[in-house]
Amino acid sequence: MAQVIHSIPELQQWSRAAHKAGKTVGLVPTMGFLHDGHLSLIDAARANGADAVVISIFVNPIQFGPNEDFAKYPRDFERDRALCEARNVDVIFAPGVEDMYPEPLTCHVYENTISKNLCGKSRPIHFEGVTTVVSKLFNAALPDVAVFGQKDAQQAAIIRRMVRDLNFPIKIITAPIVREADGLAMSSRNKYLSEDEHRRALAISSSLFRAQKTFAAKPGIAAAKLIADIRAEITAAGGLVEYVELTDSDTMLPAATLEPGKSFTIAVAAKFGTTRLIDNIQLG
Repeated sequence: MAQVIHSIPELQQWSRAAHKAGKTVGLVPTMGFLHDGHLSLIDAARANGADAVVISIFVNPIQFGPNEDFAKYPRDFERDRALCEARNVDVIFAPGVEDMYPEPLTCHVYENTISKNLCGKSRPIHFEGVTTVVSKLFNAALPDVAVFGQKDAQQAAIIRRMVRDLNFPIKIITAPIVREADGLAMSSRNKYLSEDEHRRALAISSSLFRAQKTFAAKPGIAAAKLIADIRAEITAAGGLVEYVELTDSDTMLPAATLEPGKSFTIAVAAKFGTTRLIDNIQLG
């Protein structure tokens, strides 16, 4: 049975004891309302050497803007606990806001380059909240390995840069996107979609898959053509496109052309109804 820990000192004590016993500790940070994508991150932690796995469940208030969905973000702790126990998670870290952010909070962690692109343009405080909470989770869980999902590719790139720049002694793993049977990238926010919105939102993944196939068949194709086709398909399905952008796969910073021998990511954000969805595919 997974041990539930609420306080940072107790989690630090647990992690130090695990290390003393010779165990490698893995951390999977989440905001809860778990799905198969989250569960795949637990598996990835085990596959990358974690003898003991901590999953954090914390809806982080400081990464939500004033008009975003913090209050209604889906929560179901007992369901999450059952899923964690079925995956043999060792510890569920479920702090309260007062545990994570004692008043007054005057120290934050910033990343000032990668975070300005893509989602950072429309969510200007989001990644400051992410880097701050993740650094606090690292200091609470003291992990050797931490796993993040490729669906949030910009977030993963920012965390990799933060770990490098601030010398966290942690191996960062980026696990592949897990999709629903129809291709929609799994997200806790998918529950907001009506049946019709869900069906129309499949234009995101289908347009990305088509671009991937087109690039494989015609490596010399112009990036602008791929991007325009993706945008057109999502718009035709009734989606409101926030961005479709070609980026360097490592940094998620803008790339102008598809240079041979390099790896690229096409990243998308679009709304169907009131639900904002993100997705991406790799090229090269």
